[in-house]
Amino acid sequence: MATREGAIGRALEFFDRGGFRDLLARLVAIPSTSQEERHAEALGRYLETAIRPWLERLGFSISQHANPEPGFGPILTATRIEDPARPTVLLYGHGDTVAGLDAQWSEGLSPWALTDRGDRWYGRGTADNKGQHALNIAALEAVLAERGGKLGFNVKLVLEMAEERGSKGLRSFVARQAEALAADVLIASDGPRVTPEMPTIATGTRGTFHFDLAVRLREGGVHSGHWGGLTADPAVVLAHALSTIMDRDGKILVRNWLPAGGAVPAAVRAVLEGCPVGGGDGAASIDEGWGEPGLTSAEKIYGWNSFIVLAMTSGVPANPVNAVAPDARAHCQIRYTVDSDPAQFESALRQHLDAHGLSLVRIENAGIRMPASRTAPDHPWVRWAQASMERSLGRRVQIIPNSSGGLPGDVFVDHLGVPLVWVPHSYNGCKQHGPDEHLLVAPAREGIAGFAGMWWDLGESGTPGR
Repeated sequence: MATREGAIGRALEFFDRGGFRDLLARLVAIPSTSQEERHAEALGRYLETAIRPWLERLGFSISQHANPEPGFGPILTATRIEDPARPTVLLYGHGDTVAGLDAQWSEGLSPWALTDRGDRWYGRGTADNKGQHALNIAALEAVLAERGGKLGFNVKLVLEMAEERGSKGLRSFVARQAEALAADVLIASDGPRVTPEMPTIATGTRGTFHFDLAVRLREGGVHSGHWGGLTADPAVVLAHALSTIMDRDGKILVRNWLPAGGAVPAAVRAVLEGCPVGGGDGAASIDEGWGEPGLTSAEKIYGWNSFIVLAMTSGVPANPVNAVAPDARAHCQIRYTVDSDPAQFESALRQHLDAHGLSLVRIENAGIRMPASRTAPDHPWVRWAQASMERSLGRRVQIIPNSSGGLPGDVFVDHLGVPLVWVPHSYNGCKQHGPDEHLLVAPAREGIAGFAGMWWDLGESGTPGR
């Protein structure tokens, strides 16, 4: 007789006997980076040779679409409808990766070959995002096998190939396909857990707002001996501007940038109580004195806004000359929650700089790169997913109001109205955008078990709204 335990057992057997590792190795071997033109053909090849045959074998109807934005990767959609009266879940993933950075990987490692080293599988896309969406599909396959070719629910899938270029074209594509993609809930995987050991559900992501601060004082540099101390130094002016935006301990001083009411919402604070943060690879540390005073580490990264200087230059640092530079520039980012109003970020900064006598500092290229999104952490689908995973894994699953990174959840909320249930299988030390990207084996194994349990439960009674 088909059972929940049997479905999870099938998924774990596939994983433990090396089936998933071999599958992931085949996916990693396709150099489907959307950031290197020489690999452009691999974007379509990933969908046609790796994903389409697999999904067709599982009973999906497949369509591959050109991206509405010329020059960006294609988008695959797949549907498997058993009974329109049963729940319909929307899966999302992306098969494109960042640049391979082949020459920068450690000895014996390559971006386009999976390398097994103890508790880690190395290769580009293992964590972001090939390994994550492949785990979810493999778990689906285990449930199909256990139920004799039936799921008991409906599945739709969107797999894009331009996420690492800002998901260009995805918004207009989903808007056009809204009726075909209609679903009850989005359940998908990307990003990191709060710690490697803690199963996590994120209900949204912070948005990203970028801008340049520029100080241009003259056409060219002038002799530092003749003019130093007489003419304004743009680097110093820029440094003073930055010091008015954030204090030396990381507190944002442009208070109109903060979430509404200047406080973490009560529902967000409640769900983050006791939430751990950390478990990276040692490249960075949690500096307890940095950031907004009075907030926990979890509240700072999952419930608050942050300001980051991504790049800054004046003169030519690699080849300095004895001159007062003509200009200085900083590229800056605000990561913001849905409780904030990005429409007034630029005007608030302009007023702030002018009030500090810094009218020389220009704000350029300001705008949203990726909007914020959030489903209420106590939404019935979120709590249903948490209960299902806790039953499968036998321990607590942490809910966070938004992932620390960026995802295009806003697209699906705006055009499909679906609640968001992001279940990450990675961790924040996976080096996903640099050399030596890897997937930790233990969280991946938990991931396939947790999803097998969720897919089983979707075919049972008791799902939200049914």
